Amino acid sequence: MPAESASGLYDDLRRDLINGCYAAGEKLAIGALKEHYGVGLSPLRETLNRLAAVGLLEQSHQRGFRVPRLTRAALDDVATLRRQLEGEALEQAIARGDQEWEAELVAALHRLKRHQGDFDSAAHEQWELMHARFHRALVAGCGSPWRLRFLDQLYDQFDRYRRLAPQAERRREWLDDQHAQLVDHALARDAGRARLLLEAHIELSWQVALQSCTE
Repeated sequence: MPAESASGLYDDLRRDLINGCYAAGEKLAIGALKEHYGVGLSPLRETLNRLAAVGLLEQSHQRGFRVPRLTRAALDDVATLRRQLEGEALEQAIARGDQEWEAELVAALHRLKRHQGDFDSAAHEQWELMHARFHRALVAGCGSPWRLRFLDQLYDQFDRYRRLAPQAERRREWLDDQHAQLVDHALARDAGRARLLLEAHIELSWQVALQSCTE
């Protein structure tokens, strides 16, 4: 399907990489990508370079672009950084967040809840989208644009592993329950309990994501 713009191409290819449309370790064929996304060489190379810059692709000189492998070491590194940076961001958001932050957080949880229990492919993709937006809303009041940018990259890396792991419906139910509890703690301005729950939440997701590791 042709991408409407350079940003549209980036979003499409980024989503396909996170969703596992290209195999871990696979070398991407430029010609096939041009045909599949309906784009020219220049915007495609620009997009591939951008994706390599955020770690969703690996670039080697004279050898093109390759999808990163799914390794336990890389996942553990991402999960550790996410616990630290997202935990700190949540504490800052609770300390600094205003009524607008609170309202958007409640709305993000409501949108996420609308897709709880949906496990077919189309509905699951909507849950994934709302899930990412919820976690962004949770820390959006932290007051640090750079921290939020780093977290966006960590989310993508972490989600690539988690989405490629076998579906665990029971665990997703637990995760959804924790989302509501996180909002309760945040609105109560209980940073200590909120951070402990967030770290447990990431740990549970990490246990799911581990099943995708091949090395």
